[in-house]
Amino acid sequence: MSLKKIPTLRIGDLEANIPIIQGGMGVGISLSSLSSAVANEGGIGVIATAGIGQFEPDWDTNSKAADKRALQKEIRKARDKTDGIIGVNVMVAISDFDDLVQCAVDEGANMVFLGAGLPINLPKTLPLDRLEKLATKLVPIVSSARAAKVIFKFWEKRYSHIPDAVVVEGPLAGGHLGFKKEQINNPDYALEKILPEVLSVIKPYEEQFNRSIPVIAAGGIYTGADIHKFMKLGAQGVQMGTRFVGTYECDASMEFKEAYLNCKKEDIVIIDSPVGLPGRAIRDKFLERVLSGVKETFECPWKCLKSCDFKNVPYCIGRALTNAKKGNLEEGFAFAGANAYRVDKIISVKELIGTLVEEYEKESIYTMV
Repeated sequence: MSLKKIPTLRIGDLEANIPIIQGGMGVGISLSSLSSAVANEGGIGVIATAGIGQFEPDWDTNSKAADKRALQKEIRKARDKTDGIIGVNVMVAISDFDDLVQCAVDEGANMVFLGAGLPINLPKTLPLDRLEKLATKLVPIVSSARAAKVIFKFWEKRYSHIPDAVVVEGPLAGGHLGFKKEQINNPDYALEKILPEVLSVIKPYEEQFNRSIPVIAAGGIYTGADIHKFMKLGAQGVQMGTRFVGTYECDASMEFKEAYLNCKKEDIVIIDSPVGLPGRAIRDKFLERVLSGVKETFECPWKCLKSCDFKNVPYCIGRALTNAKKGNLEEGFAFAGANAYRVDKIISVKELIGTLVEEYEKESIYTMV
């Protein structure tokens, strides 16, 4: 019996040879190095915009301009390294959401992933009456069928247009989660449960608009067998973040990567983020200090997240994540998916994707027998 080749992922006129999207990881974990390496292997590489300007010299005095300039640089650097598909992840929750979406479009990003909130209102600078002509694909990230329904219904009514694809992210993801704490371990909210529900919401829109709207599964996907499982459930691709931290090309410091290599399952915890959402991270000295009730002293150059009550939060999450990216884990922490403890070595993106494809194709034989 022959291997079943891993399928491609088509989103509009874009086609990725490998149906793997590398998740956008901020602050500074997935920039031009990682995203271009993934794109070169046939997947979709993604630059994260969260806190991207914090590495610019004028961040403290001109944060908005620093964000935009940093994003321009990273997209251009990625483009210099690859002809593959490059996406940009923009959090709806950030204060300069509109500017960064427009910047990604202006710089020719192939896709913009819209996460951490419902992307109901798109930037007014976009051609809202002819979004179907936009070369950049718009892809919301949702955590429920209800959220998908709200977005599609609103876009259809206001823009006579619908998203080009949808990422449905389950509760095993890293970073900020679109779930209440009590839902995270509830099987009713598992990715296996919410994926088919999102598919059922999307199907009528595919028929109405006479086009395919790929649904991409995300959150806790770690092996090629996992990819096969969710594609059998109807996903046309997957998004993976945690696995890509364990690569040479990942833009994080070696100290950040070592936090993954050294952590145990019990070190991966759910925290209350200062922005009002639960998040999954690796417990370290900084988090232990914060969890003990210590309030960090910091200044806020500008309110980068709409929901952050910076005068009352125990620490600045932007600074903590920037410190972690740079390797200063005494003053920061690493966000991570539920499977981060399984990362046991650093490999190349090429080797990782090769392994995932091989595992997928082997799994296709097992399920056919």
